[in-house]
Amino acid sequence: MNIAAPEALSAVDTVLAYHARTKHTLARYAPGPETLDWDAQPDPFRVFAGAPRAALPLAAHKLETRFAQIHDGPPRPAILNADGLALLLELSFGLAAWKELGPDRWALRCNPSSGNLHPTEVYALTAHVAGLADGLHHYVSRDHVLEQRCGAPGRPGGVPRLWIGLSSVHWREAWKYGERAFRYCQLDIGHALGALRYAAGALGWRARVVEGCDAATLATLMGLDRPADFSGVEQEDADVLVAIEPGAMPRLDAEGLIPRDLAEGEWAGRASLLDPHPLYRWPIIAEVSRATRTTAAPFAPAALPPLPALAGTGEGRAAEILLGRRSAQRFDSRFEMPRAAFFRMLDALLPRAAAPWDIWERMPGLHPVLFVHRVEGLAPGLYALPRCETADSVLRAALRADFAWEPVEGAPAHLPLVRLVQTDCRGVARTVSCHQAIASDSCFAMSMLAQFEAPIRADPARYRQLHWEAGLLGHVLYLEAEAAGLRGTGIGCFFDDALHELLGLASLEFQTLYHFTVGRPLSDDRISTLPAYEGRPMLSARG
Repeated sequence: MNIAAPEALSAVDTVLAYHARTKHTLARYAPGPETLDWDAQPDPFRVFAGAPRAALPLAAHKLETRFAQIHDGPPRPAILNADGLALLLELSFGLAAWKELGPDRWALRCNPSSGNLHPTEVYALTAHVAGLADGLHHYVSRDHVLEQRCGAPGRPGGVPRLWIGLSSVHWREAWKYGERAFRYCQLDIGHALGALRYAAGALGWRARVVEGCDAATLATLMGLDRPADFSGVEQEDADVLVAIEPGAMPRLDAEGLIPRDLAEGEWAGRASLLDPHPLYRWPIIAEVSRATRTTAAPFAPAALPPLPALAGTGEGRAAEILLGRRSAQRFDSRFEMPRAAFFRMLDALLPRAAAPWDIWERMPGLHPVLFVHRVEGLAPGLYALPRCETADSVLRAALRADFAWEPVEGAPAHLPLVRLVQTDCRGVARTVSCHQAIASDSCFAMSMLAQFEAPIRADPARYRQLHWEAGLLGHVLYLEAEAAGLRGTGIGCFFDDALHELLGLASLEFQTLYHFTVGRPLSDDRISTLPAYEGRPMLSARG
């Protein structure tokens, strides 16, 4: 069922109608499939038949970079060659492990995904990268290989350049989640951007979203606008292009240096079919995708505020944390997390001119509301973290008038954490998060409130980007929890307006886009953990 005839709604109205239609409520869930056949799940690994393959080396277990160096001071930059690209992909989009339970076997990746369905596809656009032909390559994480989609025409020698393109196969998420799937695909892009920025930081590199590339240009650069190569298979939606910049390299000129002569190159490969027998169709997803496509609108960069350096992150190796990230399935409901670790996690969410927030130059548009259950020295209750100065007054005006807005004693002076109300909020957190125990058994749960209507009315593409920011916030929490010996879990299922009513939100000025929770995980000893790739040892003792 369509939202309305395409000519009846503007792009803005299409986005707002989609968002309203795909809210879960206490009375009903957003439209989705009535049944699932897990034996017929869409293939999580796309390949391009007929494309030449290049096996990549595995080197994450040899990387000595500490996780703290990604924030505190980048390590000596790795060489941008085929081996460097292989390590970047291994740490960001490669497999972290295989899991087995009885006859079932599934892969875990460095970049998390809603339902472990992985709609995100990864492309590398290379120029003068030693060991690789110039052109476009598709990454297959299952095999840790690059498939050469296009060999660009030969060029004279030059400085090595690399861009990573990300696209989404919406059907992978829609197969399970129906109409709400577009939201989850965009959250996954945010997690992917986080995974890429942290991996680049571990190599002493920078990663930056290329602004000003419209959707058509992105599709061309990733080879997604070639009908014959995608005939009869699930389409991919071009989302974003990221420039990779080794530390000593000048900042890339987005318009002048991206190879744009792929049309003259030699193309190879045909996209694989992921689901031969789809049972449902959700045309609303294609409509909101069209309405939110990236434009080449002028972009005014915003300077991120100067903040004190993050407090000590420990001596953990970056590779162990990036490959060790997992989603907790259950939490120890009696565990109380240290207050210093809690403050550190929230501090890491503040935008700094450093990894991972330097991946774009936008002021923060999301602000967490926290359900604190068990944090050492903190009273249980509802808290808020406005992530920029201007958000504080706007949030105060939008939320309930009887909230206290009390400063938190003992918090770092620059951390704008405030207590709204002191109360046992475990039941509320669980209820608004679709009755999931992980929201109440954790040490704290979080709802990410987005400044919503005004940005989207200015540019409907902001709907995607706000979800990307939410996913990036979630990825920071995943890795910070891992570094602290804890675990996190992203929650995409929540009752949107039930939370808004609880907070006193009566308009579209703010909307919740993502929930997250952190605590001490309880493991399931029935599940076996196996190495991701033959020849690479397990790096995480916790599995």
